[in-house]
Amino acid sequence: MGIDITPADVADFHQVVADHSRYWGERDLRSLHLLALVQEFGPTCLVARAEDGIRGYVFGFVTPDGTGYVHLIATRDDTRGSGLGRRLYAAFAEAAELQGARRLKAITSVENTGSIAFHRSVGFDVRITDDYNGPGRDMAVFRRELPFAA
Repeated sequence: MGIDITPADVADFHQVVADHSRYWGERDLRSLHLLALVQEFGPTCLVARAEDGIRGYVFGFVTPDGTGYVHLIATRDDTRGSGLGRRLYAAFAEAAELQGARRLKAITSVENTGSIAFHRSVGFDVRITDDYNGPGRDMAVFRRELPFAA
């Protein structure tokens, strides 16, 4: 069964939110899912679709300084370890480059060791930045130059 990565639409966004636990488990990150991202930055908000539904997604945008910022990236629980996360990042990087991006950036909590390991495995540099998200809210900040080769 093939997987196609295409720009997300409003219905895709609602499906991802409805199936939230399939992507995030017990972590409730629904408040980070912003429909405005899909509506305003459509070319850099992507879903990976197969016959059985959305297997993964990446929502991001390109900043005025040429940074492709990944706000959320997730793969469905039955798809992890398949390389889909790498494919999503590669597709995002390509879309971001078309929008003028020269580098990629993402963040996560310092406790999210799985995300830190994944980002390192696809070539991101990671730095723990004190107070990144407010006083006492340190974050792992990922950066990587383009082009992206997974």
